[in-house]
Amino acid sequence: MTLATMPLEFPTIYLLPTHIEAEKLPDLESKIPTLTYDINEASIILGKISNRERAKFELRRRNILTEDVELAPIPLSRSGIYADDSSPPSKRRKLSRSTSPRSPRGARSTSVTDGDESIEVSVGSHDLVDGQDHGLSQVAEDGDKSTIQVVKLAWLVDCLAQGSILPIDNYLLYRGRKTQQVVSKQPLNPDDILHRARQEGENIKPGSTGSFSHAYTSSSQHSRTSSHVKRPTLVQESTSEHERRLQMSPIPDYLHTNYSCERPTPVNPPNDPFIMELKKVRTLRILEGDEVGVRAYSTAIAALAAYPYLISQPAEVVRLPGCNEKIAALYRQWEANGFLEEVDNAKRDPKLSALQLFYNIWGVAATTAKEFYKKGWRDLDDIVEYGWDDLSRVQQIGVKYYDELQEKIPRREVEEIANVILAHANKVRAGFQMVIVGGYRRGKSESGDVDVILSHPDPTATSSFVTDIVNSLEKDKYITHTLIISTKNSERGQTPVSWKGQNSKASAGFDTLDKALVVWQDPRWDKAASSKNPNPHRRVDIIISPWKTAGCATVGWTGGTTFERDLRRYCKKWKQLKFDSSGVRDRVNGDWVDLESDTQGPAPDMLTAEKRVFERLGLEWRPPEERCTG
Repeated sequence: MTLATMPLEFPTIYLLPTHIEAEKLPDLESKIPTLTYDINEASIILGKISNRERAKFELRRRNILTEDVELAPIPLSRSGIYADDSSPPSKRRKLSRSTSPRSPRGARSTSVTDGDESIEVSVGSHDLVDGQDHGLSQVAEDGDKSTIQVVKLAWLVDCLAQGSILPIDNYLLYRGRKTQQVVSKQPLNPDDILHRARQEGENIKPGSTGSFSHAYTSSSQHSRTSSHVKRPTLVQESTSEHERRLQMSPIPDYLHTNYSCERPTPVNPPNDPFIMELKKVRTLRILEGDEVGVRAYSTAIAALAAYPYLISQPAEVVRLPGCNEKIAALYRQWEANGFLEEVDNAKRDPKLSALQLFYNIWGVAATTAKEFYKKGWRDLDDIVEYGWDDLSRVQQIGVKYYDELQEKIPRREVEEIANVILAHANKVRAGFQMVIVGGYRRGKSESGDVDVILSHPDPTATSSFVTDIVNSLEKDKYITHTLIISTKNSERGQTPVSWKGQNSKASAGFDTLDKALVVWQDPRWDKAASSKNPNPHRRVDIIISPWKTAGCATVGWTGGTTFERDLRRYCKKWKQLKFDSSGVRDRVNGDWVDLESDTQGPAPDMLTAEKRVFERLGLEWRPPEERCTG
């Protein structure tokens, strides 16, 4: 007698399409008998993703906001109903809105990389109930829609391969509880919905080939019409809206690349008001410690800034690299209201207001801002009264001159400061050249600080010169405080930072050159009018580059930030090179690659050297005013 194979009793599942090839998605969906297209109905969310932060990002982009729940067991049966109705569920652990829970002892940590950046994320260890592994007992019951769990796609694959429901412990990426849901819905692309609807109508053969082995066949045919599966809703589109979509301006060729270093991005793009709102959201992601979200918003902002036309409808947004339905939904919201709801809510949130205040202190990062808040501090007065002695010297200076350092610096003043620095450099040793970099060079009317690069054709002149220039400026009272001084480049013989191999941990930041980060105040004023110097304090960065890599230094310090990130990604992907403002190294053998010299020797000046860097990396030259990626 042959027993019929019973379909596996999966909980309701939502499948994230992220990182799944389009042609494989229908086959995957056909193998999930409890598939739903409404993420709010799902007990488990499956994804081809590998870390907790990405899981939270995928939830947010679908308008689901959560607070973390510690990975503690919830004793349920596999069917999602309490095994014993007389036994209530165990109490859930307390939630933390402000910080992520620490990994329990025995949890493992994995590193996720993006280009040369690395993020440490925590993956929970096994949770045991009464000494036993309860598997799907971790799955919240179908009646409890407040708890949401994101699980690796490998769980489904392994379940099908073994013909049984496996514990989710080893596959669980994130568990959270819904806090609120954004009311505004994302605009869906009609073409995408029609395509998926056509797939719904197709008969998928139970014996279709694929990489998944499973113990059932008949269930896959009727799974798509199961009563609990909610099909996607077709988006209504009027004739005029459809015609407008067909008449949209073509995307420029340069916007078909994912690397912002390959396209022009002007300082004043036509969609700047919307971009400014997105930058505020990105700042909120920084305060939350959401590195994945920060990179995602940075990518979208850079693409929008490069788009040469004024956007008139959400359909224009989703065509751009890095801009998905989430960004299109935000555009629709901004177009209707003139602001973004998340930004507006943040203004009225006392905690976020305090975190923003602390984050703006020079020397205070987002993690430190959170620590200040945990101590009960809510403003600068609290820091001064209760925590002054606990601050570093740099943070004390940041608090003392907080208001002055928030002021923007006009271009004329940037030039005056730079000219004083160059004059002092040549007074110490003649022959120095200088380039003002940062936002000033990209064409901004005002800057947050002043960045200058000094270089000299004689390599002995730049070695440890940063100490000499600081001493000269301090002597004449231009520098009131030296925050940071670094001579690391001189200490390693003024050679490009070494390449330690593909498996080396990425270092923080972009730069390894000699530098001095200082507080500046013009010492000249009318003493008859005031006994105290009324000139504002300014933040100034003085960077020293050896001549042979001055072009790399100029590229690296001109920015913008996303341009610099994408330049490094481009060099890694297409050239097998590691770019650094101290020079370029071969990722294969670690050798320095000279991009700036020719048969006549080194470049005659710093700007010629910069153009040679573009040329020899195979990039079209972009003037600084076209590198404004935000």
